[in-house]
Amino acid sequence: MEIVEQVSGAVRVLKPRGPLSESDADAFKVRALAVHTASLGRFLVDVSAVPFVDSRGLEVLLEITEELGQSGHALKLCGCNETIREVLQLTDLASLFEHFADVNTAVRSFL
Repeated sequence: MEIVEQVSGAVRVLKPRGPLSESDADAFKVRALAVHTASLGRFLVDVSAVPFVDSRGLEVLLEITEELGQSGHALKLCGCNETIREVLQLTDLASLFEHFADVNTAVRSFL
């Protein structure tokens, strides 16, 4: 999995490319938490290039959400495809994340 990091104003955007699966999930978590710390919580994850998430990928998203919650922040996801939306809904995890259609809308949510 490749993880592209972009800056949009004062917000950092992580864009993983490829499945968020067991083989890459822990590396993604380390990167996301490092970006969270460096950006003072002003970051989001653009999952538009993630075709699917396996059970370990879901666990990592939950672990990141819990870490962010301790500092009063929430994990913001944008660009969820139908597969990821369905997995989050079927597992009753969708409500734990803030969802946005695209990066611009998600970035504006920090204002």
